[in-house]
Amino acid sequence: MRVFIHDHAEEAARAAAARAAAELRAALARKGRATFMAATGTSQIEFLQGLTNEPDIDWSKTTMYHLDEYVGLPESDSAALRRYLRERLIDRVRPGTVHLIHGDTKDPEAECERLGDLLKQDRIDIACVGIGENGHLAFNDPPADFATDDALMVVELAEEARAQQVHEGWFGSLADVPRLAITVTVKQIMSSAYIVCTVPGARKAQAVRCALEGPVSQSCPASILRTHAHADVFLDSGSAALLDRASVGSYSVDPVRSGPGSDEVHGVAVQSRGGTRQQGDQP
Repeated sequence: MRVFIHDHAEEAARAAAARAAAELRAALARKGRATFMAATGTSQIEFLQGLTNEPDIDWSKTTMYHLDEYVGLPESDSAALRRYLRERLIDRVRPGTVHLIHGDTKDPEAECERLGDLLKQDRIDIACVGIGENGHLAFNDPPADFATDDALMVVELAEEARAQQVHEGWFGSLADVPRLAITVTVKQIMSSAYIVCTVPGARKAQAVRCALEGPVSQSCPASILRTHAHADVFLDSGSAALLDRASVGSYSVDPVRSGPGSDEVHGVAVQSRGGTRQQGDQP
């Protein structure tokens, strides 16, 4: 895993979008199609804007899944994550195939099975994710289930996760936030060939520190990203504010699989005003 720290959220989002776009192009060139998974929420708005503006991607040859959806919320609701993705991604680039989570289905468990069967036929090339204020990955709140082999599951949302949705303006009050959601599981996310994680804002600083400097633990679900061989995390100065910069070389649990031409094995690329400088431990 690599960590990139930029001065501003806009810079981090653009860099993350460029990296995700490069992975999409590579998958399309390699096999003629690409499968990706999209996240939602305030932290992903600028990332998706950047991604949809990236050139030279044949979106008609892509297949899209998304990470999570509220149970019982119709797509017409302003807080529905399907609506979010239609407005910010699907209607802008029109992926060839779109598999949305229908949270207002009468049988959420059957919806998990339906999408799980589809995912058995597709390995996700690129998973675009964020980190919640409580360290959640998708709607896998702590203590997250790292062991289930199910691709999706119905979960009860933690109060902290529900409160975050109110703070971000998606709901008027905590009582308005659904208590149940359908989420892609941690193991399914981690099975993706590449993961790009975009985490802007000082509100996420504690969760970022927990994920990058604490133990890999179900109590901080996003910490498991450190075990992925091909994951990039993009932060801004706010979300990185609590990190111990002296420990950047130990963020990766497993050796990083760096891109072509790179000799980096462990480390972080820190974006500074003078450009990008590399830090890390060489074997």
